[in-house]
Amino acid sequence: MTDYDAVFASAIAELRAEGRYRTFVELDRHDAEFPHASRMPGPWTDESGAPQDTVVWCSNDYLGMGEHPVVLDAMERAVRSAGAGSGGTRNISGTSTDHVELERELASLHAKDAALVFTSGYVANEAALSSLASGLPGCVVLSDERNHASIIAGIQQSQAEKRIFSHSDMADLERQLNVIVPERPKIIVFEAIYSMDGDVAPVEAICDLAERYGALTYLDEVHAVGMYGETGAGIAEREGQAARVDVIQGSLAKGFGVMGGYIAASSPLIDFVRSTARGFIFTTSLPPALAAAATASVRYVRRYGTDDRQLLQQRAERLTTLLVEAGLPAMSSESHIVPILVGDPVLCERVSRALMFEHGVYVQPINYPTVPRGTERLRLCPTPKHTERHVDELVAALNDVWSRLVMEGPLETPIQALGSVGRA
Repeated sequence: MTDYDAVFASAIAELRAEGRYRTFVELDRHDAEFPHASRMPGPWTDESGAPQDTVVWCSNDYLGMGEHPVVLDAMERAVRSAGAGSGGTRNISGTSTDHVELERELASLHAKDAALVFTSGYVANEAALSSLASGLPGCVVLSDERNHASIIAGIQQSQAEKRIFSHSDMADLERQLNVIVPERPKIIVFEAIYSMDGDVAPVEAICDLAERYGALTYLDEVHAVGMYGETGAGIAEREGQAARVDVIQGSLAKGFGVMGGYIAASSPLIDFVRSTARGFIFTTSLPPALAAAATASVRYVRRYGTDDRQLLQQRAERLTTLLVEAGLPAMSSESHIVPILVGDPVLCERVSRALMFEHGVYVQPINYPTVPRGTERLRLCPTPKHTERHVDELVAALNDVWSRLVMEGPLETPIQALGSVGRA
């Protein structure tokens, strides 16, 4: 007889030995105090006692909209009006006025005919891509090698032919497009910002190839919506390419600070996904209060977010500059995401814990399979809510921990282009 718990315990022991065991840091966020939060003691941190003040440096609430009064007021009004849950799937009593208004706002944001809201960005990618690729007979999906796990899952579920092109390599993408029979449907799938490295995709060049070879473009703007473009519509808007992208996918949980994911595209495409995507059809819809809060956030960021977008970039630039000046291994980044290469999973965990316990700084270690082995890192996410003092204190804390735990002096490990994990 199989001892199931023994199998699981053995697997966990291996994860611990490799430095890949995942721990949860319990935070008690307080309204209007972000990036400060109370870190709660408990079994995941092997400690007891009183909560500790912590400055959060790894939140995806990139603009701090999760605590904005406009968003909170909209959510409170909606929950008092519509209740806590949606009551069902979108097809069975789970479509409220708040859902419809949110989809109209998102379609307007991206200047598309229509939009469709999902329960998360992961579900949006998985459901939309599996539906689109399987719904186009003979479809070939061309996917950037560093695309997110949700994109990989959607392509795999579609059972369509897939081709992986080298990261942002237009020559490799064109070579692969060139050998596909012109009549076959094709979808090029890529991300605007690759969140573990902070680099930006060549959107215009990909659109050029898509038009030349008759392919649909599917752009994941999850880490860009809210933060880039004149109205926060993302990298495609900033680069003047939004009209050329067929499907824009985004998140409501990062730049907009709430929860959910979506796609925006032509009306026939949205209607097709709405009618065929299992991850949409068979999932209870977002609570109306979340939809109302997301609508309020999108509207605010579109109209008044320019200053916060500029301040976000200033904080990221200042942080990167100080890290480089201190001899710390800040990886090259074209965006607001600032990664620091560690290169070892156990050491990455030790550095993270030292920052938290000794300096009250929370930065989650990023290990395999999120990034390739040997490229373990700390991923810093400055926001407009982080002050210059926060930045200075973070760099000082990193300097202290680095000099004691890593080596005397700067790390000199080269950053290698190893590619991402699980991209088969």
